[in-house]
Amino acid sequence: MDCIDPRRVARFWSELLGREEGSSEPGWVYLGGRDDLLPRLVFQPVSEPKRGKTRIHLDIVVDDIAVGIEEVISLGGSFTGERHDYDEGVVVVMTDPEGNEFRLCQYYSSQSA
Repeated sequence: MDCIDPRRVARFWSELLGREEGSSEPGWVYLGGRDDLLPRLVFQPVSEPKRGKTRIHLDIVVDDIAVGIEEVISLGGSFTGERHDYDEGVVVVMTDPEGNEFRLCQYYSSQSA
């Protein structure tokens, strides 16, 4: 992920996803390592800010959408105001501290009461 401040953005994603920092190149920040089962996230420095829509985004599943929104905001992210309610659950569009979009998703139980 291109970032003006890789340390700040990586810290946000580390806290949100519970991923530890791995061995990194100078100026870059890696979450996870090469041998991890989960994808390694790499944050690299660039001089220009993000422009336009993020062309790839992550879907983060949460148990409670309101709590998830509060957590993202407390970590320095933002709620875009975009929300989609479906029979299966709810999806909201959030951003990290540098404006990269991602979605929080809360799926409703398929079990009947």
